[in-house]
Amino acid sequence: MNNTKEKFVVTAAQMRQIEERIFVAGMPVAALMEKVAGLVTRRIVKLFNRNISKIGILVGPGHNGGDALVIARELYFQGYEIIVYCPMQKLKELTNTHSKYLQSLGVNFVDNIYPVKNCDLLIDGLFGFGLEREITGDLATAINEINSWKKQIFSIDLPSGIHTDTGEVLGTAISANHTFCLGLWKQAFLQDQALEYIGTSELIDFDIPLTDITEILGEFPTIERITKTSATANFPLPLSPTTYKYKNGNLLLIVGSHRYSGAAILTGLGARATGVGMLSIAVPESIKPILNNHLPEALIIGCPETETGTIKQLPKDIDLSKFEAIACGPGLTTEPKSIIEAILSVNSPIVLDADALNICDNLEKNYLVSQRQAPTIITPHPGEFKRLFPHLENQLNNRILAAQKVTKNSNLILVFKGAKTIIANSQKILINPESTPALARGGSGDVLTGLVGGLLAITSAKTPPLEAVKTAVWWHAQAAVLAAKKRTELGVDAFTLTQYLIPALEKIYSNS
Repeated sequence: MNNTKEKFVVTAAQMRQIEERIFVAGMPVAALMEKVAGLVTRRIVKLFNRNISKIGILVGPGHNGGDALVIARELYFQGYEIIVYCPMQKLKELTNTHSKYLQSLGVNFVDNIYPVKNCDLLIDGLFGFGLEREITGDLATAINEINSWKKQIFSIDLPSGIHTDTGEVLGTAISANHTFCLGLWKQAFLQDQALEYIGTSELIDFDIPLTDITEILGEFPTIERITKTSATANFPLPLSPTTYKYKNGNLLLIVGSHRYSGAAILTGLGARATGVGMLSIAVPESIKPILNNHLPEALIIGCPETETGTIKQLPKDIDLSKFEAIACGPGLTTEPKSIIEAILSVNSPIVLDADALNICDNLEKNYLVSQRQAPTIITPHPGEFKRLFPHLENQLNNRILAAQKVTKNSNLILVFKGAKTIIANSQKILINPESTPALARGGSGDVLTGLVGGLLAITSAKTPPLEAVKTAVWWHAQAAVLAAKKRTELGVDAFTLTQYLIPALEKIYSNS
């Protein structure tokens, strides 16, 4: 596969435009259908259980149904018993032609689902990209019945019933085990609400010319998937042989409280993994010994604290302007409001996470945030996002669009955490495609804050902040994926996650 195409993400409208260019240039629709179906057939045969003998094909009226029929034909010629469920009477011309040929071969066609129930595997070709209307009536009932069987289902392009752009379920949808995305990644594959229907997924590259893609998406597309190549392009390895600690980043963490000392430790461990040259951690004086014990190489700054064990204020002799980056929030509690005001006035990138976000309340109304010249990186999970941007609460059915609205005309960098974490600024949307539910545990976000802060500090003079944030998000997820493979998803607590940050790098660079 051409790995450069892995980064592209399209809407339904953009995919139509790209396909139209291919057809206008002279590629016959029938020839492309044969090519795509052949590629999918080979992948299906490689993926399914060898004990399978009877395959059900779910066929819709359009070219997605035509793809399914060509796949059915190829599997029939390989000796599999085929049953075609085709509930629609009117089919597109090419799809109808394939239907007639299969019937001439003696393949069994049915218009109700029950003969399909005895199949070992189902291939879903009811609807492809571009579906807008809700699935209702008898077809919706049939899809719900199919899902209740818990069969192995492969979907072609998208599970039928999933909106191409938002990932919404249009009434009901096929719940697939595996989905073959055709040509280019559709936005639905990066929208959290679609993931339980998509199952695992892969891109079927049918050689779309790069010129056709860039003609529609532009040379520098607004929305991209993060790839290994792009994530590691600005990684601070190998180190310069003449580097020293004062050239390798100076980071300040403002974290922790008597109640939440663990959050300070986890953030510090995340920052330490980046190799940042100078790491300073401001914490309440009472927990300073705990931090010294876990991070002996860091400069632990004990701060005056309140009766409840939170930071009351930063020491008067601390010079915030000397740090290349500042990260604040994990375990802080919502008491130290003056600290947030102090760091927002600094002319360097700052990361606001957890309690720092809670202190900021509604960021759009926060004058200090909106007036900052240096980037402000915010890292909300969905609950925090709703509190920060209440007017967008009803628009979270499209997380990509919501992220664009938050960052428009601002110097914010948004890290919108989720199954597919979205990173956005006013010019770009980057989406991390690979992660694991193992990250859905307390403390995982603290580790990410440390990674973001460390990479921002190290690369501040050489790399745009968005690139450092992208690398941190991708690295964080890769460490979790590796830890989950070794220990299962249940075995990846936040501290364990920190222990897999360097092994994940070792794996990445040894494979390179």
